[in-house]
Amino acid sequence: MENVHASEIKLVIITGMSGAGKTVAIQSLEDLGYFCVDNLPPTLLPKFIELVKESGNKMNKVALVMDLRGREFFDSLFQALDEMTNLDWVTPQILFLDANDQVLVTRYKETRRSHPLAATGLPLEGIQSERQLLQELKGRAQIIYDTSNLKPRQLREKILKQFSEDENHTFNVHVMSFGFKYGIPIDADLVFDVRFLPNPHYIDHMRPKTGLEEEVSSYVLKWNETSKFIEKTTDLLTFMLPQYKREGKSQLVIAIGCTGGQHRSVTLAEYFGKHFKAEYKTHITHRDIDRRKQR
Repeated sequence: MENVHASEIKLVIITGMSGAGKTVAIQSLEDLGYFCVDNLPPTLLPKFIELVKESGNKMNKVALVMDLRGREFFDSLFQALDEMTNLDWVTPQILFLDANDQVLVTRYKETRRSHPLAATGLPLEGIQSERQLLQELKGRAQIIYDTSNLKPRQLREKILKQFSEDENHTFNVHVMSFGFKYGIPIDADLVFDVRFLPNPHYIDHMRPKTGLEEEVSSYVLKWNETSKFIEKTTDLLTFMLPQYKREGKSQLVIAIGCTGGQHRSVTLAEYFGKHFKAEYKTHITHRDIDRRKQR
C-alpha cells in the first residue's frame, strides 16, 4: 500500500491535569474528523504512528489522549516525541489542559471520583502530585488551555475554532488584559506588568470607566513612560513572535496586567492587539474588565 507523503499526518496529543476536560477535547476533535484513541500507552506511540502511515490517506488526522493513567510508561513519551522531530511526514502538537487546584478539587467532589494519584484519597494530594509530574510535559506543549472558568460547551467551541483554523496552519496571537488582584492567567505565555504606569483609578470621574473608552485610553497613552514601554515591548514582540511561529506554536497568549484589569492593561492590550493584527491572526480579550460591576 502506498504511504502518505511528508507532513500529511497531523497528530494531536491531548494531555494535562485529570479533570481539566480531556474527554471534551477528544470528542471535539472526533467531530472534526480526527481518528481518536483514548489512553494509548506512550510506549506504543512509535508503532501506532507507523501503522497510521501505512494506512495511506485513511487516517491523516489523529488525536490521542495520554495521561497518568499510563504513568508506568509515561517517561517513554518524551523519547517518542524526540524521535518524531526527525520525521517529515508527521506534524505533532501537544494540547495541554489545565485548571487551578480549587476548580479541580470541586470537580472531583461533584463527580465523587477519586484522583488516580491520591494515595490517601484526598483529591488535592493527587492534584499536586500530578501537577509536579506533568511540569516538563506542559513545558513542551504548543497549546495550553486553562479550563478553570470554561463550561464544557465553551471548551468545545474553543477547540473547534482552534483546530479548524489549523487547517490553514494559522498562528494565533491572543492578547489578554487582566488584574493582578485576581491572579495571573495560568495559560499565559508572556506576562507584562504595567502597574508602574499612572493609574486612572485615582481620578474620580474615570474610576468607573474602562480602557475601552477614549478618555481613559488617551490618559494612559499620553505619558512618556507609556511611550517608552510601547516602544520597547513592540520591538521585543516583533522579534519574538516569528520565533514562536517557527518553533511550531499555533498560538501565543500575551497577558498584560494592571491592578484591577480595567484601565491600563485594557488600553495596552487593545493597542498591541491592533498593532499586530495586520501580520497575525489576533484576538483580544479582557478577562477582568467587568469584575467591578459584578461585586
